[in-house]
Formats: sequence, structure tokens, C-alpha cells
Amino acid sequence: MKRSTMSLIIIGALVLILLFTGIGSYNRLVSSETDVDNKFATIDVQLQRRADLIPNLVQTVKGYAAHEKEVLTAISDARARLAGAGTPEQKAAADSELTSALSRLLVVVENYPDLKADAQFTRLMDELSGTENRIAVARKDYNDAVSVYNTKVRKFPAAIFAGMFGFDKKTYFQAKAGAENAPDVKF
Repeated sequence: MKRSTMSLIIIGALVLILLFTGIGSYNRLVSSETDVDNKFATIDVQLQRRADLIPNLVQTVKGYAAHEKEVLTAISDARARLAGAGTPEQKAAADSELTSALSRLLVVVENYPDLKADAQFTRLMDELSGTENRIAVARKDYNDAVSVYNTKVRKFPAAIFAGMFGFDKKTYFQAKAGAENAPDVKF
């Protein structure tokens, strides 16, 4: 009888250890996944802030550079694609396209000294510059959170519970291929 009681105690202890390990792993995965979602929402907020600044910037430029319609149209189109993007991959591609269009706008602005001296344009460009910095920080924070989460999903013993409960790897916020190259602007 003593031997069977001891066996039951050992089996019970092992079950409790597995149970608490599973609960702990699950809770850490949930916390990490929530952090990733939060960081992605921060990117969204900053991208929306930039998208909200762009119509004012475009209107200001239109007054000085009405014949630069192609660049202004590209900005509007890229902004619309960013607003409709849902996944990190779609947002990264749309963000890259918008960044490229804004770069072309800055090249156009160089041809209009009066525009560069305009107080509203200067204020908008300062706000846009600050927003671009916030976006860069938000992207880095998101990618850091994804790295931590993906590591947890792959490490033992959490990998067992991640598979059981549907915790999949997250994707990084990456610029599309070629984004490191300056845009080709032709006049």
C-alpha cells in the first residue's frame, strides 16, 4: 500500500508540474502576443498621423506647384493604399510606397523657393519629420516585440503549448525590396 501511495504522489506531483508549466507558458505567450499587437497598433497610430498630415501638405504644395500633378496623385494614391492595408506586410508595402512618393515631393519642392519659405509648409514639414521619427521608433519597437514573441514560440517547453493553443510566429514590419534605393525622379 505504501508503494502505491508513493506512486500516486509522484504521478500527482508530475501532473501538477506539467499543469503549472503549461499555465505559465500559456500566460507568457498571451502577454507577449498582446505586446506585439500593442506595438503594431502604435505603428498604425503613427501611420494615421502621417496620413492625416498629407492632405494639408498636398494642398499647400498645390498652390505653388499646380503642374506637378503626377507627384501629388502618387501621394494621394499611396495614402489610400495605406489606409486600406490590414496586415503588417500590406502596411509595410503601402508605407514604403508613400515614403517614396513623399521623397519625390521633396525633390519637387526644391524647385519652388517661395514654397520652402511658406510658414504653413514649414510647419507641416516639421510635423511630418517628427512623425517619420515616431514611425521609425514604432517599427523598431514592433520588430523587437515580434522577435521576443517568436523566440518564445520556438523555445522549449513553450513551443509545445504554442502549437497546442495556436500561437503562430508573427511577421516583422519590413520595407519592400528596393526601398533602400532613392526614388528615380524625372522632370
